[in-house]
Amino acid sequence: MPPMGIAHIYAAPIEKYNATSDQVFNIISNLINIEQAENHCPATLQFDPWSEGFKVTRPDAMACVEEPPEKHCWVCFATEREDRVAEWVSPCRCKGCTKWIHQSCLQRWLDEKQKGNSAGAVSCPQCGTEYSIVFPKMGPLVYFLQQVDRTLSRVSPFAAAGVVVGTVYWSAVTYGAVTVMQVVGHKKGLDVMERADPLFLLMGLPTIPVMLVLGKMIRWEDYVVRLWQKHSAKLQLLLPGIVRPVPRVPADGGYGSDHLSVSRTLCGALVFPTIANLAGRLMFRRVPSSLQRTILGGIAFVLIKGMLKVYFKQQQYLIQANRHILNYPERAAPGEGPQEDDNEDSGNE
Repeated sequence: MPPMGIAHIYAAPIEKYNATSDQVFNIISNLINIEQAENHCPATLQFDPWSEGFKVTRPDAMACVEEPPEKHCWVCFATEREDRVAEWVSPCRCKGCTKWIHQSCLQRWLDEKQKGNSAGAVSCPQCGTEYSIVFPKMGPLVYFLQQVDRTLSRVSPFAAAGVVVGTVYWSAVTYGAVTVMQVVGHKKGLDVMERADPLFLLMGLPTIPVMLVLGKMIRWEDYVVRLWQKHSAKLQLLLPGIVRPVPRVPADGGYGSDHLSVSRTLCGALVFPTIANLAGRLMFRRVPSSLQRTILGGIAFVLIKGMLKVYFKQQQYLIQANRHILNYPERAAPGEGPQEDDNEDSGNE
């Protein structure tokens, strides 16, 4: 292929090719099209009557070279002309206006994405390419401290969970031991725990608060209230003076149950042994055994509390069933109000 210049002439005499001028023109035109496709440079074909050939002219080769697109930072929108000293980087497969970015802008953007975790991977939000981040080499002491910090960060959640579980366990053990001494008696409770197997104590004492909480979650009063409301028609026939008829049934089922409160259930379960012991001392003083007094006091407390709760829920049910809506009070006529005021004024005079 001939070299490119400011003006290049294809000397193509007609007699040499033994063809017409139109045929030679077509041949050279095809050669020019192929050369334009390869070099991306425009060219023109003209007939030169002096040399009896065709002349191909094109612009300078430097003008044919396309200028590279100007760099734009997709973070601060600055161009290469505005900041010629800044360092540019192309960290991903993006093309066009999102290909280039300032090194400083990318560093700030990475800090916002990593949020203190310098080892976290960050990808391009457009093409999804993970950025290749390189750190300078560190000394052996810094590397050792970094490994220790990473190990502590990984172990700390498990250690904290172990501390919480251990605290709850030993609190349950202590509560179980205090409950045994409170129910059986201080001296007798210590004697029983000293004679018992330590493994049995470590496994049995924590189950005491667990069983109390599970027992507190059995809400037998709600079942009694539901049965009462379900068979209220039959109870009216058996006890006509005590059970009153219900004009309507509330839409929420008759207020037969409450929402389960975790704090109330937990506090009630943990306080129950103390209440049972006090109730046993007040109601069953003649019983010599402390264990029997506590058991009887607990049963009596549960029954009395359950009966009061059933009565209270049933009364709430009746209140809602007998709810009544009053009429809106009628407004006085326009002339009545002033007349009353005038009468009051004349009476005062």
